[in-house]
Amino acid sequence: MSLTTKTKKQVVADFAQNPKDTGSTEVQCAIITQQVLSLTEHLKIHRKDFSSRRGLLILVGKRRRLLNYLKAESTARYEALIKKLDLRK
Repeated sequence: MSLTTKTKKQVVADFAQNPKDTGSTEVQCAIITQQVLSLTEHLKIHRKDFSSRRGLLILVGKRRRLLNYLKAESTARYEALIKKLDLRK
């Protein structure tokens, strides 16, 4: 359920603003999004895994707070990230 190092490095490379960027808001949101997708697939199989469901809800809340922060700081970066992550339909 957790991300592999290879997957995490790929996500960081895709969303980093510079080569050493590992902690920007965009990178954090992208990593959390990958974790959410992984947990969602896990919960489709294991419907009664309530501890993982709680973890999923915590991650979604954390991503929401990061996105709210990014929206307040820079609307352009927020909208670009939403499109790139395909979060809004």
